[in-house]
Amino acid sequence: MDVATLACVSTVELRQLAAMAAIAEEGSFGRAATRLGYTQSTVSQQIAALERAVGGPVFDRPGGPKPVRLTPLGSVVLDHGRALLAKAEALADAVDRFQAGDGRIDIGTFQSVSNVILPSLVRRLRDEHPGCDIRLSEEEPEQPRIGDLDLLFYDGRVDGEVEHRKLLDDPYLLVARTGTFPDGPVPLELLDGVPMVAWPLTCDQPLMEQAVARTGARPQVVFRTAVNDTLLSMVRAGLGSALLPWLAVLGAGVPSDDRLRIHALRPSLPPREIYLHWQAGRIHSPLAARAVDIAVEVAAELARPPAGA
Repeated sequence: MDVATLACVSTVELRQLAAMAAIAEEGSFGRAATRLGYTQSTVSQQIAALERAVGGPVFDRPGGPKPVRLTPLGSVVLDHGRALLAKAEALADAVDRFQAGDGRIDIGTFQSVSNVILPSLVRRLRDEHPGCDIRLSEEEPEQPRIGDLDLLFYDGRVDGEVEHRKLLDDPYLLVARTGTFPDGPVPLELLDGVPMVAWPLTCDQPLMEQAVARTGARPQVVFRTAVNDTLLSMVRAGLGSALLPWLAVLGAGVPSDDRLRIHALRPSLPPREIYLHWQAGRIHSPLAARAVDIAVEVAAELARPPAGA
């Protein structure tokens, strides 16, 4: 296509194509005008502008009661025009869905949030917006980045141009096989030399272990894994006890497991802090904004550690 033709065709407007499609389907300018809610002169002006843009007539006008017919040029223009109209309609529908809250949302998460908070969040989003497209990715790197994510759950603050909302303090508890410790709170000093299974030394784990060490207790870590179910399987097997935050304990179903006991710690350890992050200055879609609100509500409604744990 030469530059002159491209310049002319680029002036074609969607309303001109819509008028052309209506005329072709109705067979007359008058009926097309009625269908579109325009005057007949307005429709005629739109077709005249279209014909100037494409460089020739798009309709044969026999006059009288005979219907108008597409010219060969008109057939070419209408074939491509209908494709453009369909794309424009899809765009308008996508914008309407976005404004209503539907669309796509990408959320970064980690194990505890995936097990406890996200099921309620996803269910409520889907109930409110059945057409939404929710994409989840789970990892917990040392240096998390928002990247292309709309929202990121993380147990701590994220560096960079990021805004956040704190969801909850997640207290550390001792999980042990039933009968390992007396019921009730366990003094940290009793953990000195005790075999323990634990998470790898990433994220908040080093801070928690340092807090234990400051009390003078030196547990013996005999196994490390990032998988909560595996840790708790080792606790059930008698390999060792575990210091885990409440979300991990709750998500693994420990409160309903008679083989395990949950103990509070004396003194208590600094809790893990759970945050929801997003890019600073980024305008949230209605769906992402609603996800933030739901996450806050779900966090506030979470079951708390049992009294006397």
